[in-house]
Amino acid sequence: MASPGQAVHRTIVVVDVEGFGDARRTLPHQVATRAGLYRVVGAALRAAGVPWEGCYHEDRGDGVFVLVPPGYAKAPLVEVMPVALAAALREHNDAGPTAQHVRLRVAVHAGEVVFDRHGVTSTAVTTAFRLLDAPPVKAALRQSPGLVALVVSRWVFDEVVRHSAVLDPATFRPVPVAVKEVRDTAWLALPDHPHPADQGVLDRPAGPVAPDGGGPTPRQLPGAPTLFVGREKYLADLDRALTPGNGDHAPGAAVMISALGGAGGVGKTWLALHWAHRHTDRFPDGQLFVDLRGFGPSGDPTDPAVAVRGFLDALGVDPERIPTDLDALAALYRSLVAGRRMLIVLDNAATSDQVVPLLPGTATCTVLVTGRRRLASLIDRHGARHLTLDVPDRDEARALLTARLPADRVAAENDAVDELVTLCGAYPLALAITARTAATRPAIPLSEIATELRELGLEALDHDSDPAAGLPTVLSWSLRHLTEQQRTTFSLLGIAPGPDTTSPATAALTGLPHGPARRTLTALEDASLIERRPGGRYAMHDLVRAYAATTAHALSDDERMAALTRVTDFHLHTAHAADRLLRPDRPMLLPDPPAPGVHPYPLSDAAAATSWLDAEHATLLAAQHTAALLGRHDAVWHFAWALDTFHFRRGHRHNAVASWRAAVDAAAHLPTPTARVRAHRHLGYACTRLGLHQEATRHLGQALDLSVHLRDVTEQAHTHLALAFAWGRQGDDRQALGHAHRALDLQRVLDNPAAEADAHNLVGWYAARLGHFDTARDHCHAALILHRERHDPDGEAAALDSLGLIAHRTGNHHQAIDHYHQALTVFRPLGYTYQVADTLDRIGHSYAALGQREHAHAAWQEALESYREQGRDTEADRIREQLDDLDTTNRSPDAAADSS
Repeated sequence: MASPGQAVHRTIVVVDVEGFGDARRTLPHQVATRAGLYRVVGAALRAAGVPWEGCYHEDRGDGVFVLVPPGYAKAPLVEVMPVALAAALREHNDAGPTAQHVRLRVAVHAGEVVFDRHGVTSTAVTTAFRLLDAPPVKAALRQSPGLVALVVSRWVFDEVVRHSAVLDPATFRPVPVAVKEVRDTAWLALPDHPHPADQGVLDRPAGPVAPDGGGPTPRQLPGAPTLFVGREKYLADLDRALTPGNGDHAPGAAVMISALGGAGGVGKTWLALHWAHRHTDRFPDGQLFVDLRGFGPSGDPTDPAVAVRGFLDALGVDPERIPTDLDALAALYRSLVAGRRMLIVLDNAATSDQVVPLLPGTATCTVLVTGRRRLASLIDRHGARHLTLDVPDRDEARALLTARLPADRVAAENDAVDELVTLCGAYPLALAITARTAATRPAIPLSEIATELRELGLEALDHDSDPAAGLPTVLSWSLRHLTEQQRTTFSLLGIAPGPDTTSPATAALTGLPHGPARRTLTALEDASLIERRPGGRYAMHDLVRAYAATTAHALSDDERMAALTRVTDFHLHTAHAADRLLRPDRPMLLPDPPAPGVHPYPLSDAAAATSWLDAEHATLLAAQHTAALLGRHDAVWHFAWALDTFHFRRGHRHNAVASWRAAVDAAAHLPTPTARVRAHRHLGYACTRLGLHQEATRHLGQALDLSVHLRDVTEQAHTHLALAFAWGRQGDDRQALGHAHRALDLQRVLDNPAAEADAHNLVGWYAARLGHFDTARDHCHAALILHRERHDPDGEAAALDSLGLIAHRTGNHHQAIDHYHQALTVFRPLGYTYQVADTLDRIGHSYAALGQREHAHAAWQEALESYREQGRDTEADRIREQLDDLDTTNRSPDAAADSS
């Protein structure tokens, strides 16, 4: 070591752990992290030929400061050490928990160092620490997928890196350092995720260069959002889209353009400015910004010539040199920014025509455009990368809201905060308005603000004295660029039934042919007012939909009524066609003809019908509700009828009850008494499946009384079948068997083979449950024969399932399994998820009785998942118990039989 007070030229290495003080690192984690830090630094120095023991080092809590002895070469400390450090870090991180993982910033500098009795002192040491603390260096590591960010001083770069036989200097990037008293330019590298080589970096001065050789360097970015949270996915998307190769363009590449689109108030400008401020170090020649006012209070977008002149002013051009012609203005602008590493932010663009004159001509510049419209020609002709900004996820939305509120207020009303996030639909502007409302009313509980928002809806997000601060006004600006037909379609979509729509449904809603309807939807999508989702579906955010509904008030009552009639007819008649494909043997009960020009969606077969019903289910339920509001009682009844088979097969028990309750109410207004009988009967049956036994018995009793009064023997027979099912579900198998026999007797009189087969099967089922197995077998075989003669797969599968129960109860478990398998083979393709679950439950008992525990477990596990999906909690709990029992011991055949 040098004598005290003697200056010695030394290599200085300073290492710092990123996020060492993160709250997720407990004290034990920090201790382990520091141990790992010293281990990897020591290993990396040794790899560079420098023994740790020979170095002077000081601990800095979250880092370490090292002086390398003068006799060791500097080159290995930038050629070998950083790469070795990254390798050692990977090994360390792979071996420990996340809270002990390490990523490092490393600074390498050299200079005179003086030792005294207190330690070391040196301007060079201070500079090394300032390099390490430079914001661009911290940002580079934060944004890099690698583990190490290396920053070297200008001296080390010029004297070591430029002359290295190992390193490529073109992979380093100049970064400004402005930390406390230090103002300099350093050079940054990412050893384990290097920048692409760019010789242009070495050909220009290291410091920022003003355009035109000496004018000002523009820094036009507005301030970064102070309360920006989350959006990491989109920030990463911008990184990838705007800076391929981790930050720089390949030689000869085209100018990078990213068009950030989204609805008004979704946070496009916030995101763009946040990203831009994070990356100012990548654009040392300046940043230009202009609000193109494509959507705003004035309604007059910025003329591109005005925007270009503003840029020329910022670039220091003499006003007398500025031409008046737009083409000449754009040419001068492109000449001035050519070869410069600049960021141009074009905010709030309405059209591609506004943007094109502002595009630079060389790949050294990057352009970020925000706007509500999808700028097609910018994408097609200029290769812009379009990113659509959606609302934040729930966690991000909550963080955005709570960041604006005192922590104690949030903690005191945590549930109210969650409700506010839900009511705002995670919409950034709605969250900001709600936060402003809460912040300016500190004495009002958040729960009261939530109640106001829940009751007033969009009105609570408006602002009388400053309309531009309200969500409805901000959204209204998006309509200015729409045609009359597009605005009308937007309004009608706000009141259309269902959570989303399709092109055929929109054609019915608007009365447009399919082609124009599809183009109108595309225009609304391009305007960021609707979103296209998989399967050709279009949806609006709830708040945008609420705003659309307010604009529908401008339409006449007749126009709204006609549109809703057309779209409900479209869904009703397509659902009717789907039901005919699912159950062609059902009575053909035709609804009234559809409105003129409305055509059902074409469905080719039962599989297509089921797929359509699955996709449109929520919309169909909403359409029935809309029909009720319109007083279209016949349509309400026919919606329940058309959906009944689908609800039965899919196990939508709650929906079936709600649908038939609406039908019962509607039937009271219909002239056909049979409609009331059928509504009560089907509602009773649906209530039975849901376990609403008192309501089921009441409605089935009404159906039977009405059918007797009307002397309608067919309805009496059907109602007795439903009563058999109802009493069986209540555990009264004898009364159930009595109703089943009564139904069979009536069906024989009516000479209705299909209904007679159903009655035979039900008699056999309840006879089996009462232990009358010979009788049960005879009736179920009779049912199977009749169903097969009529080619009725539904009935055939039901009869096979009943025969499986009889075989199981009589100890013939192999035969039971065979019957159940045959039933499942029919049920599955027909989409009978409800019956499939029950049959799986029963076949599991037969497997268990044979000691085939793996097969029983597989059947019951699938049944359990299906019961859970259908909301059949009682059945799911029972299956869970059966699986638990199976895990401990085989169940006896008697126990298995008793459970069936």
